[in-house]
Amino acid sequence: MSSLTMGILEKIAEIEREISRTQKNKATEYHLGLLKAKLAKYRAQLLEPSKSSGAKGEGFDVMKSGDARVALIGFPSVGKSTFLSLMTSTESEAASYEFTTLTCIPGVIEYKGANIQLLDLPGIIEGAAQGKGRGRQVIAVARTADVVIMMLDATKGDVQRELLVKELESVGIRLNCPKPNIYFKPKKGGGLSYNSTVPLTHCSEKLVQLILHEYKIFNAEVLFREDSTPDEFIDVIVGNRVYMPCLYVYNKVDQISIEEVDRLAHRANSVVISCGMKLNLDFLLEQLWEYLALICLYTKKRGGKLFWSSRTWFSTFLTLKGILHPKMKIFQFKYALVWGTSTKYSPQRVGLTHIMEHEDVIQIVKK
Repeated sequence: MSSLTMGILEKIAEIEREISRTQKNKATEYHLGLLKAKLAKYRAQLLEPSKSSGAKGEGFDVMKSGDARVALIGFPSVGKSTFLSLMTSTESEAASYEFTTLTCIPGVIEYKGANIQLLDLPGIIEGAAQGKGRGRQVIAVARTADVVIMMLDATKGDVQRELLVKELESVGIRLNCPKPNIYFKPKKGGGLSYNSTVPLTHCSEKLVQLILHEYKIFNAEVLFREDSTPDEFIDVIVGNRVYMPCLYVYNKVDQISIEEVDRLAHRANSVVISCGMKLNLDFLLEQLWEYLALICLYTKKRGGKLFWSSRTWFSTFLTLKGILHPKMKIFQFKYALVWGTSTKYSPQRVGLTHIMEHEDVIQIVKK
């Protein structure tokens, strides 16, 4: 680890200690806001690849294939490899000792006609965001996923969940939370334009100005459309945050009491399973399908028959403009005919803003 990295880590630790010491009240909110802005800056510097060091060692990234990608992360020996072997036709080495998996192993889940790529990532340890173990590579792959499955050991309670969420948040991955509804645009002059459509209880104009000054931004337009916190405002300024759904999967529930199983099962975004006894895996697959929110669209040629094999999967409900091929220019588009549940009658002539739904059939007409 270079001296520069060590210096950044020491500054991060110092700021974290000061934040924990500072009592939260009206008098200290500006001070805390500045500390959080500095913390975000140092963490961003830590994630930047070193220019002096070349590519060393084996990378984890695997070519994205299938209709969606799911990253399987967790501490060592929680059952990730066993889960991959049960859900896919891929065999991943599983053993009772830690760090059995040392690289990224891909598998494919075939469900409801879709191919879901499941990545078994090596176990990460506390401090992974700072590069301990091979944590940075694991987290980099997790950022490219559509959904994260966080595999947890049910016998360890909530400790693992809290540590993993903290590691992912420190590198800009936000789990199960929407993107802040804040409009932010830097300008060349004119100072700060600060407005809000709702009453704000966390971010005052002075605090927003202080945070922006920390990032050397003195001219900007800021509009709050919700009562956001300083952390959420910093996320908008930084701009490289990833917001993704996460399913917390508690494995080894056959080793704990029924009361503890009931408590874990009722937690938000949580599923309890046992890979050893093959318990509740079907329900987990159903939940994963809901979190992926995949929709299937069929294409039809003008004057031709519909071929049910000509289908494409998309990861969310989206407008017609979002599914056009990149090579097709918008000015070439004339209209589209759509058959399906998104229309009032079939076929219906629609424009680019039409929102598609699952199993719609589309025929594009060019000018």
